[in-house]
Amino acid sequence: MKKVTGVLTLVAVAALLAACGKKDDAASSVVKIGHVGPVSGPIAHLGKDNELGARMAIEELNAAGVTIGDKKVTLELLAEDDGADPKQGTAAAQKLADAKVAGVIGHLNSGTTIPASKIYSDAGIPQISPSATNPKYTRQGYKTTFRVVADDVHLGGTLGKYAVGTLAAKNVAVIDDRTAYGQGVAEEFTKAAEAAGAKVVAKEFTTDKATDFNAILTSIKGKKPDVVFFGGMDAVAGPMLKQMKALGIEAKFMGGDGICTGELAKLAGDAIGESKVYCAEAGGVDDAGKPALDKFKADFKAKYNVDVQIYAPYVYDATKVMVAAMVKAGSSDPAKYLPVLAATDGYQGVTGTIAFDEKGDIKNGALTLFTYKAGTRTQLAVVR
Repeated sequence: MKKVTGVLTLVAVAALLAACGKKDDAASSVVKIGHVGPVSGPIAHLGKDNELGARMAIEELNAAGVTIGDKKVTLELLAEDDGADPKQGTAAAQKLADAKVAGVIGHLNSGTTIPASKIYSDAGIPQISPSATNPKYTRQGYKTTFRVVADDVHLGGTLGKYAVGTLAAKNVAVIDDRTAYGQGVAEEFTKAAEAAGAKVVAKEFTTDKATDFNAILTSIKGKKPDVVFFGGMDAVAGPMLKQMKALGIEAKFMGGDGICTGELAKLAGDAIGESKVYCAEAGGVDDAGKPALDKFKADFKAKYNVDVQIYAPYVYDATKVMVAAMVKAGSSDPAKYLPVLAATDGYQGVTGTIAFDEKGDIKNGALTLFTYKAGTRTQLAVVR
């Protein structure tokens, strides 16, 4: 009787171990990828746009089937909200690190991306930002930081040269929202405009949550600038344009990718004017790449019943680039696929060709210049 009991016990243990093995296999076949953006607060429309770009990529990849090594895997998106707040951003980053995600797409803002990058670096988790443009992000010495758009040196610099060379601005006023992004792009604009021969007649600042700009705009009005440059986001730029109109400020209005959205025309109303606002998206495609990007935008609209705001295509590409590196490396272990990700070269995405330099910046990044006509964002040129 004791022998039978012993045999039954061994059988039960073996069955339990086998069941555990199956559970482990099931768990290991799920690859978690994090996404962080502001899906609450004044620029929630941009954060949601980014998140939908990630979801679209994940759903397409799962539908097509993904094999990493010899194992078919299911990709799972863990989406977090950082509210465009640095403290909330680092908390979200720590949550994803604790969840042992294989990689992170995000954050949207430079002000949240930069502090979060240390957490990901310490955990050895690759991070691709689809929209953070402050140069510091990829200049901290971390091996885990990448971006798929041009940085503020290119963005602000191009806009500064355009203000003087094309818009013939002689006097410019500069406002920033005190965020890492706003200050960074405003500084680069200022340097380029001055180098091109313009005089900076006013430097003012506000916050990323302000709604009343009458004091700084009244001061600027007296300086009679040809161009007012704003380093910040569309949620602030819209009301600022309305108040400029109310004060009778006739200057052209310029800004970086933060204001360069479809939503800006709604936020500014009739103050958007005709060819009054000029901005640049930190990305863009040449004529040859336009059909693929247009198809993405049409598919996105059909799937989610909303138009692309700005960076959903870059999130989509960033997600697919990350997974492609895992597939090529034969592993979703960050330590194993990170070198493959860093060596990405010639990846054809809907936003163009993606290749990373030694810092993790995109090589030969494009900028797309826009103005607004009849309340619609209208492309002027793609420059590199």
